[in-house]
Amino acid sequence: MNQAILFPDREEWDEGKQCVCFPALVGGFQVNCALSAASLAQRFGGTTPEMWIESFRQHRWDLEEEAEQAISNQQEDDQGWIWLS
Repeated sequence: MNQAILFPDREEWDEGKQCVCFPALVGGFQVNCALSAASLAQRFGGTTPEMWIESFRQHRWDLEEEAEQAISNQQEDDQGWIWLS
């Protein structure tokens, strides 16, 4: 694991974006990461934000590893967000 990328336990549901958002700290700077409701439902099932947050928490390590790879590969969107699919 790259120690320059840290993931604090601050995930939350974003109603406007319809996703679970979670921060990554990269060299002291925050990068916003997200996983959409559609992706969460496809990966883990569930039909509510509460279920998707719980799924995120259950699979945190794998999702953070995936986000770390996307950050390392500079896969940010035009607004600087990392979206897992």
